[in-house]
Amino acid sequence: MKQQKAKQRQRSKKAARQTATHAPKTEDVSRRNMLGLVRNWGLFAAVAAGGGWYLVDEVLATISEQDLTQIGNGTPTVVQIHDPQCSRCLALQREARKAMKAFGGDELQYLVANIRSEKGRALASANKVGHITLLLFDAKGQRRETLHGNNHSGYLELMFRKHVDQYSAESS
Repeated sequence: MKQQKAKQRQRSKKAARQTATHAPKTEDVSRRNMLGLVRNWGLFAAVAAGGGWYLVDEVLATISEQDLTQIGNGTPTVVQIHDPQCSRCLALQREARKAMKAFGGDELQYLVANIRSEKGRALASANKVGHITLLLFDAKGQRRETLHGNNHSGYLELMFRKHVDQYSAESS
């Protein structure tokens, strides 16, 4: 019993000596910690601010995309009949948004009719279509073309360009 206690005392003395000889000065640790903390918070703030602006822009774009009253406002319109829980709808939305980058906002507008909302369901029902569909309306709000299923952005851009060219020539 006495030998065990003696061994424990020796171990604790040895551990205390090792930590005392290898421990850095406390003022250096505090300064390093403070500089690291400032750096980390600065990086976090920069990322959060950038991400915050991105989210605000994304939410505002999404809200304006769902305003179906814009159909027939004088600008040709692409309306996606969309179910937000459908992976194929989300893929079509990505491709349609890529294709829309080739057009100005006054040249062609993109809207989303969410079939989980009353207005979205009503538009889909009035046009007798289901989700994963794009409806192309002229500037006066008359449906001119329907594109069913998923399509690549290159094809969509071509179809959108044809639609804009055809119906901007009619209005001129």
